[in-house]
Amino acid sequence: MRLLVTGAGGMLGQDVVRAADADGDIEVIALARGDLDVTDERDVAAALADEQFDAVVNCAAWTDVDGAESDAEGAYAVNAEGAANVANVAAQAGARLVHVSTDYVFDGDRSSDEAAYVESDVPEPRSVYGASKLAGEEVVAATEVELSHAIVRSSWLFGVSGRNFVATMLALGAERDEVTVVTDQIGCPTATAHLAPALLQLARDPEAQGIFHVAAGGAPCSWHDLAVETFRQAGIACRVLPCTTADMPRPAPRPAFSALASERDDAPLLPSWQEGLTTYLAHRGIHA
Repeated sequence: MRLLVTGAGGMLGQDVVRAADADGDIEVIALARGDLDVTDERDVAAALADEQFDAVVNCAAWTDVDGAESDAEGAYAVNAEGAANVANVAAQAGARLVHVSTDYVFDGDRSSDEAAYVESDVPEPRSVYGASKLAGEEVVAATEVELSHAIVRSSWLFGVSGRNFVATMLALGAERDEVTVVTDQIGCPTATAHLAPALLQLARDPEAQGIFHVAAGGAPCSWHDLAVETFRQAGIACRVLPCTTADMPRPAPRPAFSALASERDDAPLLPSWQEGLTTYLAHRGIHA
C-alpha cells in the first residue's frame, strides 16, 4: 500500500509515519505542514496530483483548543476547510481516507457513572475547537464524489514527538515538589504510539466505513489520575494536589466527561492508558 500522511510533522503524524515505516508492506509519503497547506485548495490539489497513493491518513489539524476561541476562522480553516480539501482530492484519486477527530465533539455533560460516548451518540460541542472538528467530520462524510473513509475519534493524545500533558507533568515534576491538577475532567488518555497502528489498520480495510471511536482501554481517568500515574511510573517524588476546573478557568470550555467507547465490532482495540503511558516513558528512556 502506498500511504500519504498529511500533518506528518505533528505528534500523531510522526508516529503514523514511524508505524508505516516499520510495516514492510507500506510505502509512506510524509507531508508536513511546510510541505502541504491543507487550507489551500490549489496547494492540496497540486501536491497530491504529483503522487500516486492508495490511502490518506489526515493528521493535519488545528489543536490549540484555547487559541481556537479567539481565532475561530483559523481553526475552521484547518479543521473543516482543510479536511474538505483533503477529502475531495482523495475521492478524485479513488483513495481511501482516514480522518482523525476528537472526543471534544461531545458536550461532556454525562456523569462519570454513566456510559462512555459511542459512535451513535449525538455530538454537541461546547468549544470552537470541538465545533470545528465536528464540521470536519461532516464535510468528510458529505464528500460529493463517493469516498471510502473512516472518521476516527480519539482523545487526550500524548506522544514523544509533541507537546502534551504527560510531557508537561514530567517537566514540572523535575522542578517542583508538588503540582495542582483538575479532578473533574474524565477521559481516555491515548498514546499516539498505540493509535497510529490502529489508523493504519483502518486505512487498509475498505469495508470499515463511517465513524469509529478508538481510544485507550481501561477505566477512564481524570487528569489528576494521569499525573499521579505518570509520576509513579517515572519514579518522580512529586505530590499531585486536587482542584476543580472552576479553580483553573481556561478560555475554552472542556467536556467534564468525554470518555470514548465503541459499539462497533470492527473498531480497533487499544491497550489501557496505563500501558500507553509505560510505552511512552520507555520511548523517552524513562524508567522508575
